Amino acid sequence: MTSLAKRLRETLADTPSEPLFPGDDPRLMPGEGVPAAVLIAVTDRPEPGVILTVRRDTMRTHAGQVAFPGGRIDPGEDAVAAAIREAWEELELEPAAVTIVAALDDYRTITNYCVTPVLAAVPPDLPLSPHDREVADWFEAPLAHLLDPENQLLRSVLFEGAERHYYEIPWQDRRIWGATAAMLVNLSRRLRWP
Repeated sequence: MTSLAKRLRETLADTPSEPLFPGDDPRLMPGEGVPAAVLIAVTDRPEPGVILTVRRDTMRTHAGQVAFPGGRIDPGEDAVAAAIREAWEELELEPAAVTIVAALDDYRTITNYCVTPVLAAVPPDLPLSPHDREVADWFEAPLAHLLDPENQLLRSVLFEGAERHYYEIPWQDRRIWGATAAMLVNLSRRLRWP
C-alpha cells in the first residue's frame, strides 16, 4: 500500500455521511437504481490532486460536464472492478497503478443511478489519454480545494416543477457540479484531511 493510500485510509471516518439535503437520502435499498461506479483517483504528490474528466459535448447524457471516470457496473463486476475498468477505458489509467482505499457511500442521482464512488491513490503524472468518443479533456484539481467547505457552493434550480438543490465547486475555469460535486462533498464529510 502506498503512503498516500495509507494516509487516506487512516483519515477516512467509518460512518456514512448524512444526507446532503433535507429529504435526500443517498442510502438505497439493495436493487434500487442502475448500479454504477466512479473512480476518485487521488494523485500521490506533496499536494494531492483528483483526476477529473470533461465529457464530450456530443454525449447523450451529461454532455460537457466535469465527471469522475466511471459508468455502469457490468454483470459479474463489483463497484471496484467497474471503476478501474472505466478509468482504463476513459483515460487509459493503468489498472496496476491504482491502489484502492475504499468504496464510499452510494450516491443516488436524479437519473436513477446508484453510484458507488471508489477512492483510490495513483502515482502522479501518469501518461493519461482521453477516449476520443467520450472524454474531451481531463485535468487534476487540488484535493484540499475540492474538500474545503468554503469552495462547496450550494445552489438551486427549478427542475420538473420542483426546486432542486445541488453543489458547485469552481476551480480555475472549471465548473464541477451536480453528482460529481455532491460525491466530493460527501467525501469531505468523511475524510479528515489535513
